[in-house]
Amino acid sequence: MGEANRRDIVLLVDDSPEALGFLTDALEEAGFSVLIATSGHAALSIVDRISPDVILLDAVMPGIDGFETCTRLKANPAVAQVPVIFMTGLTETEHVVKALECGGVDYLAKPINIDELRARIRVHLSNAKSAQSARVALDAAGRHLLAVRGNGTVHWTTPQASHLIDAATGASDGISAVATATAAWLIQRRPDSGQDSSFAFTSRSGQTLQLSFLGTIGTDEYLFRLTAANRHSDDELLRHRFGLTQRESEVLVWIARGKANRDIGEILGLSSRTVNKHLEQIYAKLGVENRASAAVRAAQVLHES
Repeated sequence: MGEANRRDIVLLVDDSPEALGFLTDALEEAGFSVLIATSGHAALSIVDRISPDVILLDAVMPGIDGFETCTRLKANPAVAQVPVIFMTGLTETEHVVKALECGGVDYLAKPINIDELRARIRVHLSNAKSAQSARVALDAAGRHLLAVRGNGTVHWTTPQASHLIDAATGASDGISAVATATAAWLIQRRPDSGQDSSFAFTSRSGQTLQLSFLGTIGTDEYLFRLTAANRHSDDELLRHRFGLTQRESEVLVWIARGKANRDIGEILGLSSRTVNKHLEQIYAKLGVENRASAAVRAAQVLHES
């Protein structure tokens, strides 16, 4: 069973009423909460409201089949990490490969053996929770990390990296653009070849991000660390000009770029209260009374350089 205060949620997607009834009874008896969808479209609608812990997906359904449904599920960041187990009577190798290529983690041949189904669900739930714990640890450390697949799709990203990309690109599709550029770099550079392990991405607004390749996770997951390419030089310039601490100079850089306190806190991994405390010191050291004046002073220094 799941955590003490909640049962793991299984989203069961199948167009057969008999299969739904049989599997629902077996899963609920095993201690799971079960959500039911009778089509791919219904499943996609459900995950817009509720995030299940695991998805059992019939491969052959009218409308959009299980393969297309899985592809669309994996494109939704809210459920991209949720393990999808296919249930299929299609046991030919090409269908098994297709199930895995579109994002499935496993498959079971029909008719379903309930004991095997329960065992596989528990294994994949455990794996998914371990992976989630690792991502939470990275998030808590405030690291700017991005994991992409070789085809240019985002596998996962820490919140700090997302905010940094948004701040640098100023576009809602900034993460996709960075991921596409990253995939192109992977194809050209082949990071295991010993060539340069970093590259620069310049947004349409002129802001530059530096992406450093950290390694490969699994068979098709590439991990990168992000930094604002010109952030360190700007930080250093403001730090020396105004006698700021490193953190104060980082805050001031983003003030000069027009970011609100909440955005700055998310980018730098700080609370709003901490950002405000840094601003008080910045105002005192710059001899100004408000953020607008501080932004003007900082912009003048940066434009002079």
